Amino acid sequence: DRRRDSPAAGSPIQPIIKDVGEVYSRLLDHRPVIQGEIRYFVKEFEEKRGLRELRVLENLKNTIFETNERVLPKCEQAMQDNLSETFKRLQAANAMIHRLQEREYEARKLQADKVMAREEKCIAQWEKFMKEQQNKRAEVDEEHRKAMERLKEQYSEMEKELAKYVSF
Repeated sequence: DRRRDSPAAGSPIQPIIKDVGEVYSRLLDHRPVIQGEIRYFVKEFEEKRGLRELRVLENLKNTIFETNERVLPKCEQAMQDNLSETFKRLQAANAMIHRLQEREYEARKLQADKVMAREEKCIAQWEKFMKEQQNKRAEVDEEHRKAMERLKEQYSEMEKELAKYVSF
């Protein structure tokens, strides 16, 4: 209604306005072009690719379902069987290692006791040796003292005899 009422509706400006509108829609209004490109892309995508992605996803879903329903329980059962067997073996190995450690500890303790006994024996022998050495030293000191006294007496007698001869 407005177009008809507008002053330019029957005027010679009408074809110019129409041309300007057409130029505007071709140069500045990209919606029809973009929509056309979108429709072309979707058509090409659907025709060329078809339902390949859907088939791939369906195969993937079937594989996951089969894995969850069949393979995973089998793996879990095998793992449980093997883990229980492995656990038993580990317990046996642990018990054996514990026994070996106890034997080794006892052997080391016995060896340490032997070393301590030898050490105590050596200490006792050393103390005995030192007492003997002190006794021998005391004997030697006593002999030395007696020898010194004899020599002193001998020298004092010699001095007395010499004193007799010196008075000449």
